[in-house]
Amino acid sequence: MLPSAQLAIFAASVVIFVPMGLAGLHLSRTKMLFFSGILFIFLFVAVHLAPYFLSISHLLLASIFFPSPPPYSLLPPPSCLPFLHRISWTHAPDPAWSWDPSAPVRSCGFQSLSNPDASILLNGSWILVAGDSQARLLVLALLRLLLDPTSLASVEPDLFKRHSDYHIAIADRGIKIDFLWAPYERNITDLLVQNIQPVPPYPDVLVLGSGLWHMLHSTNSSHYGEAVNGIKEAVFSLHSPVLPHMFWLGLPTLISSKLNTPEKRERMTNAMLEAYGREVATTKILRQSGGPLMLLDIRWLSRGCGARCTDDGMHYNGVVYNAALQIMLNALVIESQQRIE
Repeated sequence: MLPSAQLAIFAASVVIFVPMGLAGLHLSRTKMLFFSGILFIFLFVAVHLAPYFLSISHLLLASIFFPSPPPYSLLPPPSCLPFLHRISWTHAPDPAWSWDPSAPVRSCGFQSLSNPDASILLNGSWILVAGDSQARLLVLALLRLLLDPTSLASVEPDLFKRHSDYHIAIADRGIKIDFLWAPYERNITDLLVQNIQPVPPYPDVLVLGSGLWHMLHSTNSSHYGEAVNGIKEAVFSLHSPVLPHMFWLGLPTLISSKLNTPEKRERMTNAMLEAYGREVATTKILRQSGGPLMLLDIRWLSRGCGARCTDDGMHYNGVVYNAALQIMLNALVIESQQRIE
């Protein structure tokens, strides 16, 4: 498909060289001027109208070969970020989610990215996830999206080695994924201060989140808030012209009747969960309160899936973490477009 400038050059060449060819046929001067004038008018009109015909033909071909919009055909504007968590759940026969069909959400054009879409979006990226078992389950959702079943089966046992880090490189797409076991907030702060800050470049995507271990073993919301504030200060001390896309993985809904020890049922109550949530809000670490990290609201997502989606009252079925992952990926689409602009 030729752009207008190339068409103009082509037309000029025709106007110059065609009359020269006609002269070789020994036509009269009057006939040469007549043919040259007609040719000039035709090419003038063609050059100015060609872009419109090309656009129309492109749209026609797109409608034939791409009956549904290709990935990223309409990038959601930044104003769509607040709508990312507006999803609906169905529970028959199995729990499933989709974005709410209401007008504001529908106009944003959110998409559940497939393996090829996600591979294109994350191509050449370094993704670092640090936190507790909730963070590990988000990594599992990412691997389920990027890997075929055979490859996933071979790496999944390593991902779930108890209380351990996990690293994988998907060489054909240049994607590097690191999971760092950091069950306490001070573990995340130490990671930011000691491992990331002194050694740019930074990860392209940084996902942080913890709290379950603190709630079980410390059960003190104000101390938790102080620890999360330490994470925020460490994030603010990162020095780079381009900071990572940063996310905070929220705590899940707790189903007390399913918690599997007396200590958990006593300490990990919904009242305590509310208190921990208020402390996170007070620190202003989240984007919605002017902070640097966008919330992936596992509590909201797990509440929508319901008690049937968890066996132990705190870890949920993969569909919940898949929803969080897709929210994150769509946020990356929006933020990447903002950085380009």
